[in-house]
Amino acid sequence: MLSLELIRNEPDTVRAALVRRAEDEDCLDEILALDARRRVAVTEGDELRARRNQVSRAIGQARAQGQPPPDDVVAEMRAVGQQIAALEDTVRTLDARLNDLLLELPNLPDASTPDGRDESGNVVLRHWGELPVLDFAPQPHWDIAERLGIIDFQRGVKLSGSRFYTLNGYGARLERAIIAWMLDLHGREHGYTELALPILVRREIMEGSGNLPRFADNLYHDAEDDLWLIPTAEVPVTNLHRDEILSAGELPLYYVAQTPCFRREKAAAGRDTRGIKRVHQFNKVEMYKFVEPDTSFDELESLLANAEAVCQRLNLPYRILQLCAGDISFPSVKSYDIEVWAAGSQEWLEVSSCSNCTDFQARRANVRYRPAAGARPQFVHTLNGSGLALPRVIIAILENNQQPDGSITIPQTLQPYTGFAMIPPP
Repeated sequence: MLSLELIRNEPDTVRAALVRRAEDEDCLDEILALDARRRVAVTEGDELRARRNQVSRAIGQARAQGQPPPDDVVAEMRAVGQQIAALEDTVRTLDARLNDLLLELPNLPDASTPDGRDESGNVVLRHWGELPVLDFAPQPHWDIAERLGIIDFQRGVKLSGSRFYTLNGYGARLERAIIAWMLDLHGREHGYTELALPILVRREIMEGSGNLPRFADNLYHDAEDDLWLIPTAEVPVTNLHRDEILSAGELPLYYVAQTPCFRREKAAAGRDTRGIKRVHQFNKVEMYKFVEPDTSFDELESLLANAEAVCQRLNLPYRILQLCAGDISFPSVKSYDIEVWAAGSQEWLEVSSCSNCTDFQARRANVRYRPAAGARPQFVHTLNGSGLALPRVIIAILENNQQPDGSITIPQTLQPYTGFAMIPPP
């Protein structure tokens, strides 16, 4: 959530930043008008309370001397009380409307984030690894998986509908091995604390991460209990320290978690309908950081390096994109994407997005820290990054490591976890 003080004091800066994001900035006028009305109502209320307190003291002194308060003073105080109550109602109404508007505003892109209205404005920063050269016609993963019997698309549809699938045999074991290995890598070598999290959360938890109210149409919702299926582990981890004040000595906090993720993908109707590239339910390992504000951009670079390490050890060629202002995520000020190459479908697939959200999510979830003992609490900065998303990692492993006889070789780093070095040909 953006600071109301920032909008009040630097409206032109905020307006220009929203334009960079290709967002409608018209709501700023309403926010500023509501804020002005609220401050007037608060001031009037404070003045009336001061008047009531002054008169109450005088009445108390008079009664102590046996003098009853004049009827006109009693009537005045009754009217003042009614005015105060009315002003308090006005402030509550204005606060609710202001909060609704602020929840709809995205974070403001950092100056280092390139301009651009959509993904066409993203900048390729660098590549790693050599693209595989296969001396036969490579197949896409949906053909490979069906031939090997490791992904069953038809039974996934039978169970749950389109964009669902089941993993069978070697496929299920491969995914389980990748998850365990990634959690161990981030936990043992990168210093993250592993979490096991709920995948159903309350409405305010979705609001804290920035998924509600803006993205309600892309979420699965249990209306009876008002619980929401998470689209990523970022949602519960953001709120792990909700309404807490951390000490400076506790920061930075690094967390890693594997969860299933649920997305309706309404905005992607008709796109990537074959295979497991874009589905409604998938597993993902998520990295998350709570840090002090002056370190967050350095922490973003190390977060990206942690995600890159996964690709490098799996020997998956990849490229790094810096996202433009029109393509960064709702809570982010600066984001990088990692895209791995898939030789069968001949395309780059996003497997991670690493973002610095500064204090945007911390304001929504009210996560603060004290820079020093006795110091005034400040909002922490939060960062998140996929480490990595499973379906597309599986796609890249299958397509890049396919052999002429139809088998799939398993990256060496995974073999202690899979217990097999190859998926044999059918």
